[in-house]
Amino acid sequence: MPESLIVVTGATGQLGSNIVQQLRQAGRSVRAFVRPGSDVAFLKELGAEIVAGDLKDKSSMAGAFAGAKTVYHAAARVSDWGPWETFRDEAELSTTNVVAACVAAHVERLLHVSSISVYGHPRLAPGERIREDSPLGQNFWMWDYYPQAKLLAEKIAGTFPRVTIVRPSWIYGPRDRVTFPRVIPALLEKRVPIVGTGDNLLNIIFGGDVARGCILAAEHPGAVGQAYNLCSEGEITQRDLINTLTDNLKLPRVTKRVPYAAAIRFAWLKEAWAKLRGSAKPPTITRRAIYLIGRPTMYDISKAKAELGWKPEVKIAEGVAKTLAWYKTVPGNRVS
Repeated sequence: MPESLIVVTGATGQLGSNIVQQLRQAGRSVRAFVRPGSDVAFLKELGAEIVAGDLKDKSSMAGAFAGAKTVYHAAARVSDWGPWETFRDEAELSTTNVVAACVAAHVERLLHVSSISVYGHPRLAPGERIREDSPLGQNFWMWDYYPQAKLLAEKIAGTFPRVTIVRPSWIYGPRDRVTFPRVIPALLEKRVPIVGTGDNLLNIIFGGDVARGCILAAEHPGAVGQAYNLCSEGEITQRDLINTLTDNLKLPRVTKRVPYAAAIRFAWLKEAWAKLRGSAKPPTITRRAIYLIGRPTMYDISKAKAELGWKPEVKIAEGVAKTLAWYKTVPGNRVS
């Protein structure tokens, strides 16, 4: 077994697949741990070893991490809807099993992918930015279980003695099966308004940039026990992002606007109605979706810059073009 073997969980996801791609391009030996029945065609093209199993089932993980020097734990439930028990079980069982498997395999480094959502909704002074040492779990919203699960998973991952944690923001790019597949149909159906003035700078970041930051963090000897925000400092405004998307889709630009507070209240009502009906599907709009597009840039990445030599490199115009080019190749995706 090669000494430099690297295991990546969540390897079929957007971020995990980017990590595998960059590692393979660098000539590294990669084992992709995937759910049974996952589409692994892209990973096979990259030359990754494929091992199927369930992170919530410790027995199915037997031997999966054997011989691994580094483990990238990128698997997670990425959703803004569902019962707390589902989010909790996914985060708790999966991360506990990953840590146990790392200990058993004598893994030298665990790179755990968390999220900037673990900070919650802190009340910031004008101009204040959220740093890695800022308090976590501030003012979580009712029913907003994704950030609570991410915080739970991060705490469990932190029990591994040689862990490094990264906290990405809203990730986009090829193989995004979560946000763009919802945003693009909404644009086509003219359901997307500008939230607030539209002048807020966004933390949106290309998946390849985040993957590069993950690798830098996992391989930096001084990053053990550290956490890093991996997000944009605010390259583009909400309005300009929407314009970029509509221009690429050859749609009229969005002119309708709604106040941010009103949009959040409306989304809460939609969520409450869906909860009352016991809907398994998310409502057409959620508070997290409004928050992603309507919040201002408020996260500090100076630590990642100084210690890892990392910063975002892929510009929005290039990233959106690559994402839409990929999106149009997926059977069943709407493009008109």
